[in-house]
Amino acid sequence: MAEIISIIGNKGGTGKTTLSHTLSHGFTLLGRRTACVMTDEDREPLSPAGRRYVIADARSPVARNKVVEKLRELKSWIGVLDGGANRTITDITLYQMSDVVLLPFRDSEEDLRTVMRDLDLLPKAWALPSQWPRNRFQLDAATRLIDTLPLEFRERILPPFFALSSSKLLLQERIPDELPAQLNNSARALAKQILAIFEDPQEDVASALELAAASGDEE
Repeated sequence: MAEIISIIGNKGGTGKTTLSHTLSHGFTLLGRRTACVMTDEDREPLSPAGRRYVIADARSPVARNKVVEKLRELKSWIGVLDGGANRTITDITLYQMSDVVLLPFRDSEEDLRTVMRDLDLLPKAWALPSQWPRNRFQLDAATRLIDTLPLEFRERILPPFFALSSSKLLLQERIPDELPAQLNNSARALAKQILAIFEDPQEDVASALELAAASGDEE
């Protein structure tokens, strides 16, 4: 059966859609057939033209259930469900139908407060620092912010996905025929990091740290 990943969370502006497309692209670079599934009623699905992965429109509950049921029938596929903001009931539904759940958050106290509530609500979800700063001083400040969290939450935070301006290319209506090498490398590293959760949830963070370090060079 297909593996289902949801990228959700109540806070808006955390990069859920960017991560959904980046992760979908990364999986295809690893040779995995992937569908990026739009579930946010307030957004329009992007064109599939030029993409290595399938685009699916599942903005209604009926469509969402049909898409997930169809994906579950497909051997070796991965479905990435792109969530929306301020949808606690929908997030719980997506959480229940997924194998891995990611809660992206940015380096602000408001984001941390929201992601802690989501981690408490969704006990098997992982928090993913998103659009994380590369500047050394900003990165130090962001790290100190995470260090203020209780250990029970820090243990469920994955290595960060660093800010990458070229990731916006994946959100264009039609993407370029050739994408920058750094975007491909970052997408591939993120995909490997998430696949590690499927293989061994207890060791995923340790292995992902090496992947994050390899892909976190200055742009």
